[in-house]
Amino acid sequence: MIVHWIHAHRDLAVVLLGTSFGLGARLLMLRADYRQYPAYPHGMIAHLALGLIAGALGSVAVPALYHNNYTAITFLSLAAQQFREVRNMERNSLEAIDRTELVSRGPAYIEGVAVVFEGRNYLAIFAALATTLTAFAAGWWAGIAAGLVSLGVVSRFMRGKSVSHIAKVEEAPIRLEGPNVYVGEVYMMNVGLEEDRDVIRSRGIGILLTPKNGNGRVTIANMGQRQAILYDASVRLGVYRDDGEPALVPLAKLNLETGQLAVLVLPRERDASKAVRAIENVPLLEGAIRLPTVANRRSAEGG
Repeated sequence: MIVHWIHAHRDLAVVLLGTSFGLGARLLMLRADYRQYPAYPHGMIAHLALGLIAGALGSVAVPALYHNNYTAITFLSLAAQQFREVRNMERNSLEAIDRTELVSRGPAYIEGVAVVFEGRNYLAIFAALATTLTAFAAGWWAGIAAGLVSLGVVSRFMRGKSVSHIAKVEEAPIRLEGPNVYVGEVYMMNVGLEEDRDVIRSRGIGILLTPKNGNGRVTIANMGQRQAILYDASVRLGVYRDDGEPALVPLAKLNLETGQLAVLVLPRERDASKAVRAIENVPLLEGAIRLPTVANRRSAEGG
């Protein structure tokens, strides 16, 4: 019965197959992790709905083109415009949320999240398009195989690099000399109140990031990447402060001579090993990545 229906409604069946893999790709890429974004359940429902739309758009384009309906390509351009609006929507939402955070994400982190959400909708279109096109050209089993391969490709694109790829992360001692606070040999700030200094002594954790190469040195110096490190560490471990306490704000300072980045955090859960792992897993922001050694090498080769 099902086989007969598939042969009788071939175009619709192929579209449904492609849409299913497109939605599956978006579902595979959807994560509500320690940052709780997208929120559960309503934020996730919104993104799954967008994934369904993306899958349907990618699938419908194939039979439309197969039947010489070339105007159907306008659906894909419409999708691109709508997903750019999704990017703007995510940016505005995160900026509104960021005003209520004790430790903010920062503009670079927010822009990175917005770009990722836009790009994942395009990956859902790709999965649907590849599945539908292969099913039309080579049959059902080939289409299913292409859909599974596309899910593997999507999974590969999900995995970006983290701080551990560019820097060695280790605990460093916190030292107070009068009102001056140091992490290792890096001067962090001047703390005037004795109560605040006591909190830093008892609750503070010092972390030192040593770049592995010149690219890492420039990347961790980026202010957006530094703020992302502070935000992720604060979200995963909590932050021991309230609004209006500037001396207890987590801080990251650069050693200009060595390129090392010193981080001072005041977590609710004082566990240095967890703090190290949290910072190692901070994603590298696309807007913060710099490759000066590659550019210099190319210039030297060209010269």
